[in-house]
Amino acid sequence: MSGPDGMIQEIENPEEVEQRLRDLRLLEALLFASADPLDEETLGRRLTRDADVRSLLEELRVHYAARGVNLIRTGAGWSFRTAVDLAPLLRPEEEVSKKLSRAAIETLAIIAYHQPVTRAEIEAIRGVATSKGTLDILMENGWIRPGRRRETPGRPLTWITTDHFLDHFGLETLRDLPGVEDLRAAGLLDSRPVLLGIGGAGLEDAEPSENADDSDT
Repeated sequence: MSGPDGMIQEIENPEEVEQRLRDLRLLEALLFASADPLDEETLGRRLTRDADVRSLLEELRVHYAARGVNLIRTGAGWSFRTAVDLAPLLRPEEEVSKKLSRAAIETLAIIAYHQPVTRAEIEAIRGVATSKGTLDILMENGWIRPGRRRETPGRPLTWITTDHFLDHFGLETLRDLPGVEDLRAAGLLDSRPVLLGIGGAGLEDAEPSENADDSDT
């Protein structure tokens, strides 16, 4: 049996069809009503006990794939976002935004590609001291947050990116970060050698890792 708009998979039991449709509608309403992405655990608490949250989300994602809004996953959260091809049509004619300083851009890039990374490691890569104000700006934007402390002398704090960072830049996971050649093609890097990483590794050698180091202890 197929539900409205083809959103119900083939289910023979009428009660199961009705329950799945109810879960889909509730899931849809929860995502539309939330200003922030919601994770599967949070969504699952509002659905029926045996609801397959991932399956329901995938069904909604397929349903909205060709529409004006799409259901996307960023990190652990799910949310509705304007379709990428329509976004430019919805932006104001004039955009007034405060550009990040070069120091902030470099610091954000280092954290994104080398995380978890300490302030001292960021300074070692950049070759200059990193002011507290630079990290504060990135935290105010919701793009970075403290991670775990290193089990080394002094137990320095590490920094990692957030799910909001992924959401803002349209990334599903950190593995979707652009490579060096992509950045150069977009005009975001020049032809000079990229910032050296820890131990002499360049950005070309950096492998973005998932935010596994995600809690301060």
